[in-house]
Amino acid sequence: MKILGLDSSGLVASVAIVEDTELRGEYTINYKKTHSQTLLPMLDEVAKMIELDLGTIDAIAVAGGPGSFTGLRIGSATAKGLGLALQKPLIHVPTVDALAYNLVGHRDMVCPLMDARRNQAYTGLYAFDGNQMQVIHQQCAVAIEEIIEKVNEQNRPVVFLGDGVPVFTAFIEEYCKVPYSFAPAHMNKQRAGAVATLGMQMFGEGEYETADEHRPDYLRLSQAERELKERQSE
Repeated sequence: MKILGLDSSGLVASVAIVEDTELRGEYTINYKKTHSQTLLPMLDEVAKMIELDLGTIDAIAVAGGPGSFTGLRIGSATAKGLGLALQKPLIHVPTVDALAYNLVGHRDMVCPLMDARRNQAYTGLYAFDGNQMQVIHQQCAVAIEEIIEKVNEQNRPVVFLGDGVPVFTAFIEEYCKVPYSFAPAHMNKQRAGAVATLGMQMFGEGEYETADEHRPDYLRLSQAERELKERQSE
């Protein structure tokens, strides 16, 4: 089985090809560039380097949200376009689940933190039994106070990762009451390899959709929608 993974849900743009138990290629960039300018060229480069015929992939796994509204739209449009052109199914992989899967097999509880602005995080709580991921608290958009409270309630060591870590480090240091650590640089941001690997599991369990059916999961309203709602309620 061969899965193409795409993630443009945050600051990172990432493309990967996973075949069975092998990561054939991965291209990840964490730099100030627009994902619409980078995602397809990155895919083209990976395909050339590993001599990949995109027609041979079985499915396309895409980080389906939450995350940056613009980034999710770009990733979704790219995946849908490829799915329609190649006539391949899409696998909607929850962004926070895939971020947690970077640390598959970790002994501690895993808490991804994506900066959602307004002192909120896209987050969740996870644990691993070997390669099997247990969702303790499913992905959500909540205030940092709320997720740290839930971490403390679990009363077990935790490891944090994601672009929200530098934003919330001071808060974690002051209010996290359980032993904690931070994931190292090569594991602490979105990676399409994790999206593709988790997507392969989901595909095997029948969790996939057509390109037409795919929609990003934003979890909350965009800033423009919030402002419109506020004006309408005045």
